[in-house]
Amino acid sequence: MRILIAGASGLIGHALGTRLRAAGHEVRRLVRREASAADESGWDPPAGRVDEGAFDDVDAVVNLCGAPLASGRWSAARKQVLTDSRLEPTEVLAEAVAEHGVPILINASGINYYGDTGSAVVDESGKAGTGFLAELCVLWEAATAPAAQAGARVVLLRTSPVLSGNGGLLGTLRPLFRLGLGGRLGDGAQYMPWISLTDEVAAIQFVLEHDEVSGPVNLAAPQPVTNSEFTRAFGRALHRPAPWWVPGVALRLVLGETADEMVLTGPRAVPGVLQQAGFEFTHPDLEAALAAEL
Repeated sequence: MRILIAGASGLIGHALGTRLRAAGHEVRRLVRREASAADESGWDPPAGRVDEGAFDDVDAVVNLCGAPLASGRWSAARKQVLTDSRLEPTEVLAEAVAEHGVPILINASGINYYGDTGSAVVDESGKAGTGFLAELCVLWEAATAPAAQAGARVVLLRTSPVLSGNGGLLGTLRPLFRLGLGGRLGDGAQYMPWISLTDEVAAIQFVLEHDEVSGPVNLAAPQPVTNSEFTRAFGRALHRPAPWWVPGVALRLVLGETADEMVLTGPRAVPGVLQQAGFEFTHPDLEAALAAEL
């Protein structure tokens, strides 16, 4: 397949490109600068501009664009950045997929679509939750409508926090845990869906290659854990104690709304569609994922 990736320079995009090339696919990249390599095409999402020929003979488009969510307290301006960085690229790509007859659009979304589900297990049949992130995911997914209306197979990647030794969540936490400053957040009972980087990119390749998969897909390991369980497992993986506790009131004081939506609550999400389609996780449990990715 000839696959065009937007967001190819990020943690997931880079690993995905490497995996797809190793599997024999041709990978092309959309870059927000002047194209300087044979496999690049330039584009400017806010202006709605894409280099001519970028979609020639493309079999699938993968959109992984979006500014980082974990960026401290969300001001109104930051919320607008988070929204625009997701909706603008998706709108441009969905319309281009429709215009050029590209048969597949694989579009990023987030596991926060479900909001806080407490201890209730949720799969792709679950309803949208409440709060800024859930509402953002609903808008993000709706922006793919032009591609679906044109007959493209659209897959919505409801991605969990990705575990990688090269950055992301583990990159943020590892220095604190190595100093013995790790600990549970709030009461620690909130669920933390997660997925290893290895399984993240393997799952994206899987949905690219399996025509029966469409619509929302939870990119989450089959064994979600609570924050307390994650804290203990990460401490063991780094051979460090994690005895501390950060009260929820302190997190809210520092992070505001971000704490309530990203730290102190979460969905107990499971990968129903992937499992039903026959995808096999390399790292179904947290201990194995941490050992491999670290």
